Amino acid sequence: MNPLILLTLGATLLACVLAVVGLQAYVAGRAQRAALIERLSASGAPQPPGRVRRFREVDRRLRKTALGRRIEIKLAVTGLDLTAGEFFVYMLAAVTGTWLIAASFLAPFFGPVAGLLGLWAANAFLNWQRARRTERFINQLPDLARILANATQAGLALRTAIGMAAEELDAPAGEELARVADRLAVGHSMEEALGEIAERLPSRELVVLVTTLVLSSRAGGAIVGSLRNLTVTLEQRKETRREIRTQLSQVTVTAYLVPVMGVGSLLLVDTLMPGALDRMTGSVIGQTAVLIALGLFALGFVFIRRLSKIDV
Repeated sequence: MNPLILLTLGATLLACVLAVVGLQAYVAGRAQRAALIERLSASGAPQPPGRVRRFREVDRRLRKTALGRRIEIKLAVTGLDLTAGEFFVYMLAAVTGTWLIAASFLAPFFGPVAGLLGLWAANAFLNWQRARRTERFINQLPDLARILANATQAGLALRTAIGMAAEELDAPAGEELARVADRLAVGHSMEEALGEIAERLPSRELVVLVTTLVLSSRAGGAIVGSLRNLTVTLEQRKETRREIRTQLSQVTVTAYLVPVMGVGSLLLVDTLMPGALDRMTGSVIGQTAVLIALGLFALGFVFIRRLSKIDV
């Protein structure tokens, strides 16, 4: 046989073998990468016993995007036991449901409006969960300062006192302090470990406590007396915040009642005059008027919430 033909066949066979080996190496690398991402995700967010994660493929692909990373950061702050993929799928289902319901019961024009409202509601839900978690943490700060004062007065180091407080306090303070204790154990400074809590759950009370602990760890001093005084101050601020929230409860209800009245008026008009919303949104003028009205209701809600927000 011609040597050139043999050389060509040999080169072709070698190329095929190398292609198969390369494909196997690529598939194995992809599998190892997926397993590593899954293992790191599981280590970053411990799963409770029996908790089965749904939509793992969606979660894996979503984590690679900027949107997925933002959702993951917000979920970590809120403390919800959800992955980014689960929240994204649930959000899409809710948006689709509100879109279809609004288009069926009101008019097709209100479908996209309800979809945008669903997206806003999902983001508002995460912000509300973060504010709720922050409020719960603030309510635990007097107990936290008291535990740290007692532990340091007994002669324990501040790092040991933080670990003890993490074991004695409930969530969210216990979980956040456990993260601080873990970071301190691997060599992070007190300022870095405590500063992360102040970024995750921002509040004036927490900033004051973090500043006191950081300064005490740097320069020493009478940390017990500072924590005792801080405990009294936090208790007073806690009572003040509770009184303000009680006095502003009527204003808060009014803020939520304004958009409800707007949606209720649309339903009332469509009930009294069937097909009125279809005719009203059938022209550009009607659609513009509806959008302006909805914008005014949303503006009223924002203004009332801003006016009723008092920082203590």
